[in-house]
This record gives sequence, structure tokens and C-alpha cells, in this order.
Amino acid sequence: MNQKVRIVKHKAQTPKEPELDQLEQPSHQSTREIATTIKLWVSEFKGRRRADEQYYRNASKLILTALSFVLFLGGWTESNGQQLRDAFRKVEQAVVIVRTQERELAPLPQGGMVSANGLGSGVLISNDGKILTAAHLVEAADSTLVEFSDGELIPARVSGAVRNADVALLQLEHAPARIVAASLGDSDKVEVGDEVFVVGAPYGLSHTLTAGHISARHSPDNRISDTALTEFLQTDAAINQGNSGGPMFNMNGEVIGIVTNILSKSGGSEGLGFAATSKMARQLLLDQKPFWSGVEGFLLTGDLAKALNVPQPAGLLVQRVADGSPASRAGILAGSMRANIAGEDLLLGGDIVLEVNGLPYQESNESYSKIYASLTKLKVGDCIVIKVFRQGQVVRLSVIR
Repeated sequence: MNQKVRIVKHKAQTPKEPELDQLEQPSHQSTREIATTIKLWVSEFKGRRRADEQYYRNASKLILTALSFVLFLGGWTESNGQQLRDAFRKVEQAVVIVRTQERELAPLPQGGMVSANGLGSGVLISNDGKILTAAHLVEAADSTLVEFSDGELIPARVSGAVRNADVALLQLEHAPARIVAASLGDSDKVEVGDEVFVVGAPYGLSHTLTAGHISARHSPDNRISDTALTEFLQTDAAINQGNSGGPMFNMNGEVIGIVTNILSKSGGSEGLGFAATSKMARQLLLDQKPFWSGVEGFLLTGDLAKALNVPQPAGLLVQRVADGSPASRAGILAGSMRANIAGEDLLLGGDIVLEVNGLPYQESNESYSKIYASLTKLKVGDCIVIKVFRQGQVVRLSVIR
């Protein structure tokens, strides 16, 4: 069945003219609100723009400042590196390798005496062939050979060695073909924080440079040194075996110290290296006539002295005696048996020196300084009288200076 569908169209209602005017034109109040909003937008935009401009200006200044600092630091580093290179080139040929030969007790089960080689460093300080090095390196050496940077080898003799200060003076048999001597600086002017460098032969690698700073000064009132004369400089510059006796320089290329030892648990450099001051080396070895006994010894005090029946509070247990030295000519006997006493590895069986020219060894190392000072005042031909404790008996020995 067909159904009819009727479509009805609605005409749009046209508003009257007054209503049309009301829709098309906003009211006076709405216009003011829009204008105010626009002004706020414009003001906010200008504020943000000014803030952005200020931000970029500040950022630019910061970048320029940082760039200037980096350029300055780079220039300073380059200048500092150039100064170090120039100083090294100035003194390189004055630094030498010191090679020694001495007799020592062979390890068990072999036993007996064998020849042993030692190696350290030194520095030429005069045109007539004077070399500063470490006392522990040469004090009991039977022979000493000095090697220069060009490979020239020159024999040397020990002129003086001060055990408690660990400084020694060598005299070359003849001057080298090319003499480049280093200058001794004033170690009193050195301050903590100053830059320094060390040149030597660590592990036999000759003319190796290491750089660092002065970490501390150690004077007689602390555990590093114990007499009125001894003074040491501590450095964080790397120091290893073979550096002993080598020079410590300031940035002007002046010798301000002689490397003595390191404090280490591993046996290698741990940033605790020490050098005897140039002032102390000058006073002990250059300002007065130096003396070399040829004895390497160990100071017995307290329980150790009592355990070995030393007839006084202290004595010097002789470990080694250098051939041709005053001690050797006097007949002083070296140790011949290895022993470990109270944690100390010692050579027993040798003489125990009780006194020299009437000056006894005492529990303080200061007695060694007094004995050394008295020996430097002797003239050629003067007699040196040594009292030693040998196999339970006190024996007197003598030798002509």
C-alpha cells in the first residue's frame, strides 16, 4: 500500500533590523575590554622580548668570559710547558748516571762475598769535576763510574759522604769533554706549592724528567730529620729506584735539592719523595773540607745495643767497608752474617764503632754530626783513633788522615 510522504520546508526567520544591528555591532563596553586585552598582550610581548634580549646579552658575555679564560689557561699552560722545556734543555747535560761496584754477602745457600753493582744519579756542579749525589749510593762503594749524557764514562772517587743527611760529593778523575755544570740555587727561597722537576735514571732509564710541586719542608723537629743540620724537601714528582742522588731543580734550572729516598709500601713512587736541600749539601760538602770514612753502618741503640752486648748506650754496627777507604786502611771489619733483629735486616760479625777521636756514638744521630764535623777539621797527616767493639773486646785502631 503506497503511503504519501509530505515534505515540509521551514523558512528561515529573518530578524528584524533592530535585532540585526544588535548582533553585528558590539557594545561600547565590549570594545574597551578588547582594547585592554590587546594592550596587555602587546605589553607582555614587549616584556618577554626585552627579557630574551637581556638573556642573550648575558649569555654572550658568559660565553666570551669562558672563552677568554680557556684561551688564558691554554696560553698559561703553553707558557709553563715552554718554561719547563727550556729549563730541562739547559741542565740536561749536567745530570749524570752514577754506577758503583761493591762487595756484599751473597744470599743463602751460596754464602760468601760477591760483587754487586749499584745505579743512581748525580749532577755536575763545577767545571773542575765535582758531582753531588746520595751518600747511601756511594759511601761503601769500592769503585765509582760516572756516565754522561753523550755516553762518556769517567771514574770518580768519593770526597765526602754524610750518612744522616744522605748527601755525598764525588770528584772526577778528569773533566768531561763537554762541561755543562748546573748552578746551586738557594733552597731557603723554596716554598710549598712551588713547581719543581727531577731528572735522573729511574730503573736505569737515563735523563728521565718528572715534574711536580714542593709538598712540604721537613726540618729537624719532625720524623724525617733529627739533627740541627738536616733539612729535606718533600715533593709529589715521581721518584723511583735509580733517581737516588739525582738533582731536583726549580723552574730556573737551579739545583735546590738532591734526591734521597721515597716513602712507599709498593716499592714504587707514591707521591712521597724527598730531597736533601741544596743549602745543607753546600754547608756539609762545599763550605768545609769534606770527609769520607768508607763505612756503611747501622746505629745500634736501646734493646738492639743491649742484645749485642754493646758496652755503651749506642754504637755503629759496621755493615760494609769500601776498598781503599780510611776505614779499610784502619782495619775496620765489615759484617759477614745475615740476621733479622727486631724487624731489621742486618749484617752481623763486623766491628761496632764506639767512638772516633774521643767522641762516642750516642742514641741520637746528632753524635754522628759531631763526629763528622771533627773529622772535617783534621789536616793531612793527622791521626784518627777509632775505638771498636770486636768479638766481646774493645779494640783501638788508628789511621793517618
